[in-house]
Amino acid sequence: MKKDIHPEYFVTVVKCGCGNSFTTRSTRPELKVDICNVCHPFYTGKLKFIDTAGRIEKFKNKFTAGYASLKRGKGKKAEAVGAEAE
Repeated sequence: MKKDIHPEYFVTVVKCGCGNSFTTRSTRPELKVDICNVCHPFYTGKLKFIDTAGRIEKFKNKFTAGYASLKRGKGKKAEAVGAEAE
């Protein structure tokens, strides 16, 4: 193996937003994460919405407005196609 090309590994403390912390090895001495195995819905079995920066509301607003306009747009096209066919 070549010398001096590999990064230095540290014993790393990983801290979660829920307060849990654990150690692992990484190229960084400390890591901060938003979600871990203690608070993640897959591991806890509890359904919980994790909404960072209002993404769920942004999605709902985008597609509720878009869905209504899509329905109107299809109706107009269908009428126009029917008028052309006559």
